[in-house]
Amino acid sequence: MDRLTEMEAFATVVDQGGFTDAAKKMGISKSAVSKHVSSLEARLGARLLNRTTRRVSPTEIGLAYYDRARRVLNDAGEADALVASMQSAPSGLLRISVATDFGVNHLSPVLGSFLQEFPDITVNMVLNNRYVELISEGFDMAIRVGELEDSTLRARKLTETTRRMIASPAYFAKYGRPQKIDDLNDHKLLHYSNNASGNVWKLTAPSGEKRQVRTAGWLTVNDGQSLLNAAISGLGIAYLPNFLYAEAISQGLVEEAMPDLPADNQGIYAVYPPGRFTQPKVRAFIDFLVHSFANKGPTGAW
Repeated sequence: MDRLTEMEAFATVVDQGGFTDAAKKMGISKSAVSKHVSSLEARLGARLLNRTTRRVSPTEIGLAYYDRARRVLNDAGEADALVASMQSAPSGLLRISVATDFGVNHLSPVLGSFLQEFPDITVNMVLNNRYVELISEGFDMAIRVGELEDSTLRARKLTETTRRMIASPAYFAKYGRPQKIDDLNDHKLLHYSNNASGNVWKLTAPSGEKRQVRTAGWLTVNDGQSLLNAAISGLGIAYLPNFLYAEAISQGLVEEAMPDLPADNQGIYAVYPPGRFTQPKVRAFIDFLVHSFANKGPTGAW
């Protein structure tokens, strides 16, 4: 007999407290349930159930076997559900966490196309400027820019951006332009408070040497657009990704502080909970973003 069916019959008898109710639950005859359980006991060489005219209860060995059997049956059910889900069309609520500036400028414009392509998916996009705990806070995925913190989360690279130091022409006219990395210690720096490394800028000198600039900064905020606005206003030098400052540079509102320094290339990632199985709705959205961002052109556009 099928071992899994024997196991299911035994576990159902324990769950239902008898053969009659177990037969109803499984949709088979009482004699068939009894036959499955007897076959299981014979194969194992142990009595799993105490049978009386009034009740049926597991023996000590039967109770220990039940705990393991129930786990196996649950895993088998999840495996069946996994296959069914992978073959089904993406659907359901998709909760996404994304930094405000990236969400407004780059996710919001493409969401309409995604929802038209996948009408059975509904999206709840939460804009915030902190690292959320995906699983405990109920998110399906997040979009993160830059170096990923050590994590058990899975990640897929969507595209890249570059970070450079920028400030307004008025700032440079008043304070001068830094000529080397050490000069930054004498300048007014604008920091992003949610940076994993704190108020530290990791830079690469023209020689290729890795350097760190650590200052308290004149202004620290948790929003990239606010940092850009502060730089445009002449408050200091900000270290921002291209997708934030590109338009301001094209309009002459800001300039690169040290254009001779190598650009800091950073990945833009979709992160999502671990596991061998990725939900179809998550996989569909990530594939859509990879395709959408690829059509935006080279890295310099970001």
